[in-house]
Amino acid sequence: MLLPAGLSITGLLLLLSLATAARAPRLSGDDLLTGPQVSLEATWVGRRREREDVAILVLAGHADSQGIEGAGTSGAAVDRRGAAPMDPRMRDELFWNRKIRDAVVRQGQARCLRISGYEPNALTIRDENDPRTNWSVGRRHHKAGGYALEIHFDAYGPDGYGSGLIPNLNKEPSRIDESLALNFGRYPLQFRGGLGAPKRGISILEIGKLEGNLEARLRDPASQEAVIEALALRVVEALEQGLNAQPRALSSQHCEDGSDPRGKDHRTSPADG
Repeated sequence: MLLPAGLSITGLLLLLSLATAARAPRLSGDDLLTGPQVSLEATWVGRRREREDVAILVLAGHADSQGIEGAGTSGAAVDRRGAAPMDPRMRDELFWNRKIRDAVVRQGQARCLRISGYEPNALTIRDENDPRTNWSVGRRHHKAGGYALEIHFDAYGPDGYGSGLIPNLNKEPSRIDESLALNFGRYPLQFRGGLGAPKRGISILEIGKLEGNLEARLRDPASQEAVIEALALRVVEALEQGLNAQPRALSSQHCEDGSDPRGKDHRTSPADG
């Protein structure tokens, strides 16, 4: 696994302990890092196989909806305790969504997954059908046969349900969806009547409610990088399990085409399918 530059010894030790926890079997209830899993009734099972070389696109939820409806949660620290936002341009959820997206893409490329990320490069796009939006890019990627995943953190307090996977609604749930659900929890297919992203072929992963231990560790400079890396590792290993791909964790690993995964860009363009 490629580690971010400057990760301290304390952070590395924390990462190793969190990574061990990430590999433990997931049971319903509270997770030591991500908190409560969603407890809504959900009976779907992901059985559809994706190609092992399927193109995976990772999106940061709410990346194009800041300052308008659908901007995401500010988190309990900001709303309840008056903490300063992590970045004044955006809600805290987007700040962390982007961090997790980038770490998932970097780790996934290091392990030779065919994975990329997308950044709209505009925090506010009012037309949801604009070709630059997450929804538009994710829909095109899905229609081209790829797997699209949008990263989110759930609302704090009674408005949130907890960690879990909401599968896309355009195809039968895949084994990738199933693997993520086994690791994070399982939302109903028609959660809230069907959300915009799943209707466009994009699965949604709620990492956890943006509160409590999870939010505190993310905001703590001493643990922030290690927590981001551990969460990304959990996602990447679930993707590998869903693809039946062999894990490749060495930082010196070169992919089968001979390329060095560290040289890949994590972004796609709005025109990419």
